[in-house]
Amino acid sequence: MPRGRSNSSRPHAPTVNGFLNLYKPLGITSMDALRQVKRITGIRRKVGHAGTMDPLARGVLPVCFGQATRLMEYVVDGTKRYRMVVRLGATTQTYDSEGEVTPVREPGYVTPELVTDACQPFIGSIDQKPPMFSAVKVDGQRLYKLARAGLEVEREARPVEIFGIELLDFSLPEITLDVECGRGVYMRSLAHDLGQALGCGGYVTDLERRYCAGFSSADGITPSNLESAVSQSDGDNAWLDYIHPIDHALRGFRAVKLGEAAERLIANGQAVSAGRTPLQGGYLEQFRAYGNDGRFIALVRYDRQENTWQPVKVFQMDVPSPFAADSLDGAAGNAGAHTRP
Repeated sequence: MPRGRSNSSRPHAPTVNGFLNLYKPLGITSMDALRQVKRITGIRRKVGHAGTMDPLARGVLPVCFGQATRLMEYVVDGTKRYRMVVRLGATTQTYDSEGEVTPVREPGYVTPELVTDACQPFIGSIDQKPPMFSAVKVDGQRLYKLARAGLEVEREARPVEIFGIELLDFSLPEITLDVECGRGVYMRSLAHDLGQALGCGGYVTDLERRYCAGFSSADGITPSNLESAVSQSDGDNAWLDYIHPIDHALRGFRAVKLGEAAERLIANGQAVSAGRTPLQGGYLEQFRAYGNDGRFIALVRYDRQENTWQPVKVFQMDVPSPFAADSLDGAAGNAGAHTRP
């Protein structure tokens, strides 16, 4: 696996720039998982996780190191996919199996077709109300703290986007769903609301995040397996083999190759001419920009009106990226070397 790191004179504290595709296990918070990673790697600064998960949930939790922390927003905003098991026939205060179960109605009348039809109103741009047992703040108080005190307050619905819901398994009283969505969707609220729509209630019994912004659960590593890899190796830095380059999280963007002069200007935060090559896409579409040697240089924005590349985020990488050579957009070609007029 390619390493997204720079050379360092300190063998036990390397300079790391990249992502760790961490697979968070059940029963711990995202911060608990991050603390374990910090302990195993010995890196305490410029490291964070991209996207909070409930203790009940397991799955992909990308961890950012070094310059990758500057791309955290792109991971948090990226597409996610969940596998969710919903038990029908009852509800809980927490919308999951950790709460007290309140029977509603036997779900024997529910059919696969009825589930599929009930899912349709939840697909697209919707307003979703967060559960009481969540970290959302209302009047400065965390909802879960109010809920534990026996209080329930009015919560404002928030706009979220769900791209698709697929019924994977139908074994009453449980159904298994595949949900593809954007940022901020509460799977527990979706299960609760779906149960309400079906007229029998529902709550989450199992939840796995299988995909997040280019990172798949199939390639993830748990904290315990990461620690085992380190303990079974000859060196303390064996975990670096699991680090992905920082542009791994941007592979959904098209790429452009910069000439040497353009590279220097972009690196200094200056816009450069895009040259004569016509580009298809929006006026402010973002691209990955690489140098002639394959190093990831910057995330740039193409301004069609000005026909320039505008630097959005500039990076200082000292090794070529494995995503450079085979990902360059043929229409983009080599960016020019002229500064913006």
